[in-house]
Amino acid sequence: MKLFFTSLILLLASTSLFAQADTPKSFTANGVELTYIERGSGPVVILLHGGQADYRAWDYAMEYLSKSYRVISYSRRYNYPNKNPISGNPHSAYVEADDLAAFIDALKLKRVHLVGTSIGAYTALIYAVRKPANVITLSIAEPNIHAWVKDTEAFKDFYNHAWLPAASAFRSGDDAAGMRFLVDKFGAPGTFDRMPPAAREMAMHNAKFFKAATLSTDHSPDIEKRKVRRLKMPVLLIHGEKTGAMTRAIVEEFAKVMPTAERVEIKGAGHGSPREKPQEFIEAVGEFIQRRTR
Repeated sequence: MKLFFTSLILLLASTSLFAQADTPKSFTANGVELTYIERGSGPVVILLHGGQADYRAWDYAMEYLSKSYRVISYSRRYNYPNKNPISGNPHSAYVEADDLAAFIDALKLKRVHLVGTSIGAYTALIYAVRKPANVITLSIAEPNIHAWVKDTEAFKDFYNHAWLPAASAFRSGDDAAGMRFLVDKFGAPGTFDRMPPAAREMAMHNAKFFKAATLSTDHSPDIEKRKVRRLKMPVLLIHGEKTGAMTRAIVEEFAKVMPTAERVEIKGAGHGSPREKPQEFIEAVGEFIQRRTR
């Protein structure tokens, strides 16, 4: 996890890595503002970012995939630059999946390839379970299905020493303290305070998602394993070589539930493999999509 936040800091500090050439568009879907960018033409690939990110996180993926596909990256409801107030409880990937369905319908898309990481991966998985006929391929990196590992010591440690303290800070109105608990837990003590100003600003841009999640009465509801097992579309399961114990436990459980899923390990990466090793990550995804849709 420490590698993830080190790489994230470097990425956020370098705005040249963001998709500045793409003009963002916004519209209302499922009652919320969703901002997105797109590039290329052909079969549609939708990219779903993780918690501490937004539509700008996928620039390398868009550049690589747009040579053959229409690639769309959107910011989930509580991520930059959307201005949606936090409403409704509980908030979870199931709400995000409702947004994804509305987003796809609003753009009049039909069958799509879904690529997601962390909560973006869980969102994509829920959508695929609900609307399997609409998903051509599903590429997911470490979906945060916390319900599958809630009895492990790794999850209890994260929940008690990061999630609950962050929730308390967000509840009191101290968003910076909330992000500090989470960033330092995934990285190392002091990581948040050592971030360059531009990187810290970017983290705070997306603090609203973590506020909504940590204050949710059910931030990670279960998904029935039998429904996941029934998926027929090609599935690629990605994990970082150096990911933490909690996320690795989720990956291993998913592999047991769906042994037919292909697996790729991104060497040298942690939980944030799409940003830590963007070339290795998206080349694996691109090869998978091409090979499984011939």
